[in-house]
Amino acid sequence: MTPNQYLWAQARDRLVAAVTGIGFSAELAGLMARQLKSPKAIDRMTSYVYQAHPRTEEMLVDEMLAICAEIEAWREKKESQEAQARYNARLYYRKWDPDEED
Repeated sequence: MTPNQYLWAQARDRLVAAVTGIGFSAELAGLMARQLKSPKAIDRMTSYVYQAHPRTEEMLVDEMLAICAEIEAWREKKESQEAQARYNARLYYRKWDPDEED
């Protein structure tokens, strides 16, 4: 098992313990961990479970989807910033002609 897999498994186990501790199934926690994909996101979900004490599975899944959406928005923002930086570098280091094709 690689170190990253070990970290993911530990985070998953913490989420399973938190979710089963409030009365939901371990299977649900495992599915949420797979959907969240990273130990940091799983730990964020675990913190939510401990702090909010959700009463329904829908509340758990809704928070998981919100975390996934925030992560995706962050990734899109970073991709956009990188593309903008490349574009600005191209303009700065080379005279740009809109009619010119690569």
